[in-house]
Amino acid sequence: MSMLRGFLILVLFFLFGEALRLVFLIPVSGGVLGMILMTFTLMLRGNVSNELASASQALISVLVLLIMPGVVGVFFMASHFSGQWLAVAAALLLGTFLSVLTTVFLMKAMVRLAARERAND
Repeated sequence: MSMLRGFLILVLFFLFGEALRLVFLIPVSGGVLGMILMTFTLMLRGNVSNELASASQALISVLVLLIMPGVVGVFFMASHFSGQWLAVAAALLLGTFLSVLTTVFLMKAMVRLAARERAND
């Protein structure tokens, strides 16, 4: 039952993000807006509920299936990118590099913060 509550929370944030996108004509996915709103909500609360954690963990285990529709869509629209492959490849490489770099810096900061908190205790 707790996992069902977690999925309900995720769906509600998605729907809220989608509603914001439609009302304010924001050119960003409703899912992205919902995730941003959920991030701010969790930052204000200071913790993640067990329900949300269990539902999120279940989704992480099938993450490849969630990415698959976008990959298939790109495969079938490959003809639209015929003259743009260099730009697409550069964007993918640069985006991947920046994502990894951001993750490294964030993890280093979190490890330092955790070590500081342990030293203060």
